[in-house]
Amino acid sequence: MNKTRVLVILIVLIGGFGGGYWFAQQSTSAPAMAPAAANEPLFYRNPMNPEITSPVPAQDSMGMEYIPVYADTPSTAGGKDASGTVTIDPVVVQNIGVRTAKASRQPLSRTIRAVGRVDYDETRMTRLHPKVNGWIDEVRIDKTGQPVADDEILLSVYSPKLVSTQQEYLLALNNLSALKDSSFDDIKRGAQELVQSARQRLTLLDVPEHQIRELEQSHEIKRTLHLHSPTAGTVIQIGARQGQYVTPNTELYRIVDLAEVWVYADIYENELPWVKVGDAVEMTLAGAPGKTFVGELAYIYPYAEAKTRTTKVRLVFENSDRLLRPDMFANVLIRGAPTDASVVIPAEAVVRSGRRNQTFVVRESGKFEPRVLTLGLESNGQVAVLAGIEAGEEVVTSAQFLIDSESSLREAAAKMMEAAHEPTEHNHAAPPAKPIETSDDKPAGGHAHHAGHGHD
Repeated sequence: MNKTRVLVILIVLIGGFGGGYWFAQQSTSAPAMAPAAANEPLFYRNPMNPEITSPVPAQDSMGMEYIPVYADTPSTAGGKDASGTVTIDPVVVQNIGVRTAKASRQPLSRTIRAVGRVDYDETRMTRLHPKVNGWIDEVRIDKTGQPVADDEILLSVYSPKLVSTQQEYLLALNNLSALKDSSFDDIKRGAQELVQSARQRLTLLDVPEHQIRELEQSHEIKRTLHLHSPTAGTVIQIGARQGQYVTPNTELYRIVDLAEVWVYADIYENELPWVKVGDAVEMTLAGAPGKTFVGELAYIYPYAEAKTRTTKVRLVFENSDRLLRPDMFANVLIRGAPTDASVVIPAEAVVRSGRRNQTFVVRESGKFEPRVLTLGLESNGQVAVLAGIEAGEEVVTSAQFLIDSESSLREAAAKMMEAAHEPTEHNHAAPPAKPIETSDDKPAGGHAHHAGHGHD
């Protein structure tokens, strides 16, 4: 009976040792299977609504496959990926239509389109006022829009002051004639200076040269004197009619030379960096179909319009054939000069959130890293990047909103994990609290000691 009992105990011990050894072997080999599971998706996310997830593959109501989400893994360089880096299965990348483009270094240029308004050249405009008070006797140019030649007679005016000035000039001439043979040089010189002074007064009162010569030859005072056009051009305003009393404040004529015209155009704020004085300008008008006018940008006004928030620029065009008429509207093309070469990417690659501008750089197949950008000028679907990426890097140009939503969730999750670890680390770093010794501890300890001693 004792032998049988001993045999049973030995069998139980051998079975226990064997089972423990087998369990230990299974426990040590289980972690070897973990790397295979690491390649499996953590979960699946709705491609149109990142907040909807599924533990198993699924489709949304439109039949689109859910996007698998994997655990973050170290980059091939050996370090950790940047915050917000997204890893997507290459098959899913193809299904959601991700397209990419490479950043390149090149200059940018832009053509500014604007609506222009033709106006007069202010430097070629003349306003004619009389130098004396008087009455209009005859108007020869009496229609606005009428062309006039340089020094053409415009009207005649009767003025008592002009009559008296003619009389003074004739008296000075007669005095010079009487004293020209005088033996005193001072007397002759004084007579000559008097003639010159009287003649100069007639000139300053706008008496034409031909009438002064007629006065010198005939010695007859003219009742009316002519006013001539000081320049060639077109009459755009007449301020006096026959019989009207005029003063130096009266604007008799406004004449403008239309051989050259100004065109005003409004430029928006985002277009201002592209324009500068001297840029070539092209213009077309509905009134001159098939004809393109070439000019240049002459001036950029130093203030903006309060209502439209635009800046006015002035363009200059030659108008020898008089096809450009003031107040006509025109279509204007301002061809800005090319900029210096810089890193350029497609404008559609930029995700503009209002708070920052970023793009997604392809690190490897299916891995996208977010980059914050500092942008420069933009033109023709291309934008210059001042900082953030280098030439040759590949950026995502489509489906960014899907990648951006995933990146934002990854980044937010990483920050939450960091915040969760901070209190734990703080608690481990804090020194242990020193126990507080109370007055009850001594009597209790002393009593125990005495009890033990009595027991011994």
